[in-house]
Amino acid sequence: MTTPTAPTLTVPAPFNGPPGSGNGGWCAGALAQHVGAGGAGRGPVEVRLRKPPPLEVAMPVGEQDGWTVATLGGEVVLQARPGRAPEPLPAVDPEVARAAAAAYDGLIAHPFGHCFSCGPERAEGDGLRVFPGPTGRPDVVAAPWTPHAGHTTAEATWAAIDCAGAWAAGIGERAMVLGSMTAEVHALPEPGAEHVVVGAVRSRDGRRHHTATTLRTAGGRLLAASEQVWFEIDPANFTG
Repeated sequence: MTTPTAPTLTVPAPFNGPPGSGNGGWCAGALAQHVGAGGAGRGPVEVRLRKPPPLEVAMPVGEQDGWTVATLGGEVVLQARPGRAPEPLPAVDPEVARAAAAAYDGLIAHPFGHCFSCGPERAEGDGLRVFPGPTGRPDVVAAPWTPHAGHTTAEATWAAIDCAGAWAAGIGERAMVLGSMTAEVHALPEPGAEHVVVGAVRSRDGRRHHTATTLRTAGGRLLAASEQVWFEIDPANFTG
């Protein structure tokens, strides 16, 4: 009799966030697929990032205390469970989003310039190049996004709605990493079509920032939404 192989989660090197570690949104979306939800139309999932997810390392996936967990050396790196549906942000006009992206702070200074989601040092077709800039509304940013054919998976959709929350919270002034993300993907984006990503601050508590993000088509149809918690860090002390 063949023994079933235990599932694992591996973060390919191109899907990085901070140097040496996985993009938080991509990693969260990848573990969400093991919850029996997380894909398009399959319900909201809450994911907590306990440690920087390593790149190119197979992490065993199992169950622990009601959570689906990805572990490394017996320690939990990511944990996920069904969550509450996030409240979507209001739509932003694509023209406003284009103007916002032109004023993206990350084009001048970026704590993690090679980030898969928002890094300006990633080439077109390599990274997502979601550049959330100011909309004129306090603590609200937006960006247009036209996904390439390889960037329309559930994991990439989670990544697309990842960093806008941090830019709304001011990551350009103080480096942050994702602590938790609850997201629901209603439908996957269409390759080659323009979409709009919006991010906003819900509240702040010291070094902790509660944010929300939303992905819509250019016509305003809701595709995905998330609620997040970001933590300020010292990049010099961050080890992926």
